Amino acid sequence: MHALANPARFLRLMTAIRPWAAGVAVLGLGIGLAWGLLYSPPDYQQGETVRIMYIHVPAAWMGMFIYAAMAVASATALIWRHPVAELVAKASAPAGAAFTLICLITGSLWGKPMWGAWWVWDARLTSMLILFFLYLGYIALWEAFDDPARAGRAAAILALVGAINLPIIKFSVDWWNTMHQPASVLTLEGPKIHPDILWPLLITALGAKGYYVWLLTVRVRAEILKRQARILRFAAATDRRAG
Repeated sequence: MHALANPARFLRLMTAIRPWAAGVAVLGLGIGLAWGLLYSPPDYQQGETVRIMYIHVPAAWMGMFIYAAMAVASATALIWRHPVAELVAKASAPAGAAFTLICLITGSLWGKPMWGAWWVWDARLTSMLILFFLYLGYIALWEAFDDPARAGRAAAILALVGAINLPIIKFSVDWWNTMHQPASVLTLEGPKIHPDILWPLLITALGAKGYYVWLLTVRVRAEILKRQARILRFAAATDRRAG
């Protein structure tokens, strides 16, 4: 882990990973979405509405996964002063916010025909909305400080505190009486949905993960270059004042 604190070494690793991540994203999203939206059978209760789930569920998983990754990266940055981990968390936030927003919008589109309402203050929906606000707060903290070190510390603390929301999202359907169905994929007894629906769902989720990794390689590189440019500008200004 400490070896990756070297930005140049980290950039070389990201460059090597990028084409593989792009391939997983293109194949996973292409095959998974085409299979789910065009060829999988309708659900016996939800009918054709179930196809929204091929976007909604992977987006929900990614919203939670990316926040968990941000929390780990933030803890690494705070404890070990790992400069690249801080940038990984920062670069992840917009993608996590976008996936969470997609989850909320598609959930609303699914809820209207199935529940008769665009939105209900259900425990799962409310905790996902809180997750979206946590992402926005994290992004806003980075913009609120001129000093990147102070911004990074404040954002990292928020990311760690907000991680408490992740188990609440996961177990909200078990802890409270909600309108959401219980977990049907990750259960101790194994998946409870038909393979014709499960497989395109999993392949789409894999593609979404590939897309996130690809995007991360691009955004972290941009953040490292931006930070190096800032250091050079600062050094040049110091030299001018000294001269």
